[in-house]
Amino acid sequence: MYRVVNLCVAIVGPRELEKIAVAAVFHDLGIWTNGTFDYIAPSIALAHEHLTAHAREAWAGEIEEMIAEHHKITPTADPGSLVEAFRRADWIDVTRGLRAFGVPRPFIARLFATWPSAGFHWRLVTLALDRFRRHPLTPLPMVRL
Repeated sequence: MYRVVNLCVAIVGPRELEKIAVAAVFHDLGIWTNGTFDYIAPSIALAHEHLTAHAREAWAGEIEEMIAEHHKITPTADPGSLVEAFRRADWIDVTRGLRAFGVPRPFIARLFATWPSAGFHWRLVTLALDRFRRHPLTPLPMVRL
């Protein structure tokens, strides 16, 4: 979460830090709260509940889109949007900087040194393998074209 926030801020600046933070907290949360690798819808529902509880309903559409599109392979329709910046930040994180989208590699390396994966990336690999064994036709349901 901290890496994604910092990467997104590196891409767009701190203009929407609170929105970025909310999206980052909830974007993968459905994995753990719902025990599923098909976690986009549960993560969006949790974010929506949070935004409603904190009188931030006006943000719901954009934050829900940030969560829905964060594993999209192709760019979003608006290359300058917060949704696209968040998508890029998450791809930088999940690929451990192999996809950098212009973010300096020393900055990425410092983020991983400051906030190490602590087994998160390996856990994603094991979840993906388990999902593939049980659902070979939809092994990565969160990935979008």
